[in-house]
Amino acid sequence: MFKSVLIANRGEIACRVARSARRLGMRTIAVYSQPDARALHVRLADEAHPIGPAAAAESYLAIEKIIAVAVAARAECIHPGYGFLSENAAFAQACADAGIVFVGPSPDAILAMGLKDRAKALMEKAGVPVVPGYHGERQDPKFLKEKAYQIGYPVLIKAVAGGGGKGMRRVDKHVEFDAALESAMREASAAFRDERVLIEKYVASPRHVEIQVFADKHGNAIHLNERDCSLQRRHQKVIEEAPAPGVTAEVRAAMGAAAVAAAKAVSYSGAGTVEFIADGAKGLRSDGFWFMEMNTRLQVEHPVTEAITGLDLVEWQFRAAAGEKLPLAQNAVPLNGHAVEARLYAEDPERGFLPSTGKLHRLELPSGEGIRVDTGVETGTEVTPYYDPMIAKVIAHASSREAALERLAGALDQTLAAGPRTNVAFLAALCRSADFRAGRFDTGFIDGHLGELVKAPQGLDAGAVALGAQILMGRIVRPQPRDPEAPPSPWEVTDAFQLTGLRATALALSANGEPVTATIRYDANGATATVNGVHAAADAVAVEAPDAVFVLRDGRQTRISLRDLAVNEAAGSGDGVIRAPMHGKVLAVFVEKGAKVARGERVAIIEAMKMEHTLTAPVDGEVVDISATPLAQVAEGAKLLQIKAAN
Repeated sequence: MFKSVLIANRGEIACRVARSARRLGMRTIAVYSQPDARALHVRLADEAHPIGPAAAAESYLAIEKIIAVAVAARAECIHPGYGFLSENAAFAQACADAGIVFVGPSPDAILAMGLKDRAKALMEKAGVPVVPGYHGERQDPKFLKEKAYQIGYPVLIKAVAGGGGKGMRRVDKHVEFDAALESAMREASAAFRDERVLIEKYVASPRHVEIQVFADKHGNAIHLNERDCSLQRRHQKVIEEAPAPGVTAEVRAAMGAAAVAAAKAVSYSGAGTVEFIADGAKGLRSDGFWFMEMNTRLQVEHPVTEAITGLDLVEWQFRAAAGEKLPLAQNAVPLNGHAVEARLYAEDPERGFLPSTGKLHRLELPSGEGIRVDTGVETGTEVTPYYDPMIAKVIAHASSREAALERLAGALDQTLAAGPRTNVAFLAALCRSADFRAGRFDTGFIDGHLGELVKAPQGLDAGAVALGAQILMGRIVRPQPRDPEAPPSPWEVTDAFQLTGLRATALALSANGEPVTATIRYDANGATATVNGVHAAADAVAVEAPDAVFVLRDGRQTRISLRDLAVNEAAGSGDGVIRAPMHGKVLAVFVEKGAKVARGERVAIIEAMKMEHTLTAPVDGEVVDISATPLAQVAEGAKLLQIKAAN
């Protein structure tokens, strides 16, 4: 076994890899960008080294820097985690050239499976079923549009070098193809430095079922059962489970055999995941699934496989890379109970799942029987716009699917995160969805059930604001030091004393950016706050920050701060002002000053957390001001454009 490992990643996966490496007696070496200098994965490692600024291209994707650190630190192997360089053949080759073992497959295997078009052609030769579509070399937009028409709508545009939903767009109508292709290619270029795409037929009731495969350097390959990853939003997985609901022993055997054949076709070694799209319209069948892609790395959702098999997949990766044989034969692979994983993200479901950034003023993650949490952050961590917004993965394991979902929902109820907004209430609602629990779902489930899963913007939570007001008032009203020898004076009282009428005062607040006035009343029992006649909520949790109070109630967060009346009035934006919905980078501005625009027309694109977000005109009118500059970083709430409404 290796004596040392450099973990070429960050966040929860770096912490996860370090945990297994330390148990196996390895010295762990971390790398970090400037914003991650105080990150959890840095402090957990035996040693850590800086590799550059925030931009991934200059740090976590900088092959030369990482290899140089590995050589200087005398690392025997490099574990790439997932994302970043984990599926980069040039990185695997650079490791080999430096005499360092890459914990993963060979560069040739990565190349063979890394480009979706070539991988599909290879799978066809190996007898693995593939989705109908165009996987060729021609990339001119007119030709691709013709191919989409021939395949028949709806179709999927997918980045050839893609993964994780980056560079993927569903197109339902011929007239929508051009804009979707442009966006997919731009996102693919930014994420993978490769804008090429392929076109596939969109399966009407798709289930996303994947097989975990493992192979060694001695020609042995097996699968470790399947996972269902159908609950997705924008092609990003939200909840994953193992085993997949509705999969029979016959279907599992057929999928498993196809996955193993895929691995053997490229002389694979290590951990890999073969992803299939299955037609769930009439239930999962052994002749109703097709190869989508093979991820030549460990997956985010690997803990559910670990839960039902009792195996440590990271340990298996190290042992395979060290040249050991697989420890189990196919017929000895366990399958015990059911496991479900939820991805806790810093995002706001009530605002279209926009990424949320900022300091985690308080983070409490669940624990207990059958609960596992993988995280790379803690109280005090700054969630930045530079990387994936995952806060943690919460995994529940139980004897049955119903029990696992119930256990996961309860764990999510125990989760407390204050600062950035999170999707915790949304995840709990998913776990409790009757249709999901009954197995009536496909990859379009979340979009089709948003009304029940995400509460529409509910306006002000007056009880939460009143609680915040009481806490903020306590900061303002503090007894002043006085001479203990002096006689008491009514002018020293700081409780809204007045000669007539109610003893009350008004407190100007900002609640989630909106102006609010709380009434503070005083009586014999002290001060009480009300907002619109509503008293402070007794069932809420308040978390104090230097400049605000965060109140968490029923899975929602309300940020309350003192309001400067003059500043607030001056900041009123009025109709027609388009502001940045989150911290991010302006990718493009599609209008010029003086241009006439229609309500809903695309005017700009902002990128945050590696995803594109399109901004549209809020009214019909004329563009009278443009503050946004392409490629500039902007803060949440920054003014980007202003449109004067048409008369």
